[in-house]
Amino acid sequence: MSEGSAGVQSVDRALTILEVLARMGEAGVTEIAGELDVHKSTAFRLMSTLESHRLVEQTSERGRYRLGVGILRLAGATTARLDLVQEARPVCRQLAADTGETVNIAVLSESSALYLDQIAGSSALQPHNWVGQHIPLHATSNGKVLLSGLDDARLGEVLGTLARYTPTTITKKKKLREELALVRQQGYAVAIDELEEGLTAAAAPIHNAHGDVVASMSVSGPTFRLGADRVETVVPQLLAAAAEVSHRLGWGHR
Repeated sequence: MSEGSAGVQSVDRALTILEVLARMGEAGVTEIAGELDVHKSTAFRLMSTLESHRLVEQTSERGRYRLGVGILRLAGATTARLDLVQEARPVCRQLAADTGETVNIAVLSESSALYLDQIAGSSALQPHNWVGQHIPLHATSNGKVLLSGLDDARLGEVLGTLARYTPTTITKKKKLREELALVRQQGYAVAIDELEEGLTAAAAPIHNAHGDVVASMSVSGPTFRLGADRVETVVPQLLAAAAEVSHRLGWGHR
């Protein structure tokens, strides 16, 4: 068996262990080995790896395992994203209907923006589907909004080399920091032809109950349709929609 095949098999077995523990509540290495049809030593190595990531933990009876707190951390992150999409979708639909343009929701994912949801407006003819894609932070309005919510230390960790995608892409960190200061001041970001020539987008922050920037909402479309005057009209609608989603997530509630 090749190294790659062995790796995939190990992942498959590890996931099966998690499913077994979810079904049985707790199990010993012998039971796990039986479920997987592997030797006890193989089952023990897999359990040790899962335990090191806190995905399983030993019960008070040594040698028996149950799902660990690491599962809660992963589930919590997923639940938060699902809640965000659920709360934002009706607002996004209304904004797309009001503007006729494409509306996206994005979150920070390591050093990129991950698009969670997209609603196409009536003017968008077969728009590119960004859902599930990772997009550069420095070259998009959503990315700038997400970066604007970070402190200097975290910003330094996230920003690597600023790749150039078009002649107007910001590639100097000093200029990007100045842009982020403007985003914080005005409460929204704009990117004109920075990721793709002919694509303009404006984005606004979505806050959680603690006031943290947890996501961004954008309106995007072709630059010929989203000129300066049109952006000026769309931004107040965008800000109101992002504020509505923030309120739905508990921001501003006493």
